[in-house]
Amino acid sequence: MDAKPARLSQSTISEVMMPHMANGVGNVHGGVLLGMIDRVGAVAAIRHARRVCVTVSVDQVDFREPIHLGELVTMQAMVNYVHRTSLEVGVRVEAENLITGVKRHTNSCYLTYVAIDDAGRPTEVAPVVAETPEEQGRYKAAERRRALRIEHAARKATAP
Repeated sequence: MDAKPARLSQSTISEVMMPHMANGVGNVHGGVLLGMIDRVGAVAAIRHARRVCVTVSVDQVDFREPIHLGELVTMQAMVNYVHRTSLEVGVRVEAENLITGVKRHTNSCYLTYVAIDDAGRPTEVAPVVAETPEEQGRYKAAERRRALRIEHAARKATAP
């Protein structure tokens, strides 16, 4: 399989946060944001794999500050790393006050997807090419995160 540049997987979604998206204290509900994160991440994974991709894991998501109703939330996703059938996608979340123009980086996270064939089995994915120094840094960091995920899964499997 021919390797593909990471930039070709880039995906962006934006949505104004509306009242039906509020939690009990009047900010945007974390579940709304997680759903958006998964959708934009899946688009990036599918663009790269050109296959259906299913979510395997979402790394730790820290909501650094609340997102308010009326703000425009923009999420950008890109494939950071590919290993045979799995893809790590990084997602950056920003909130923008449309009146003042002030933008805030509210969180980032990493998701792992697996490409599946028509029978629902994992299938190989083309490698990703990290072209820029920033992409190369994300690739190397993704390799380390993958090793930690494998180590964590092995510890869980042997725990009493």
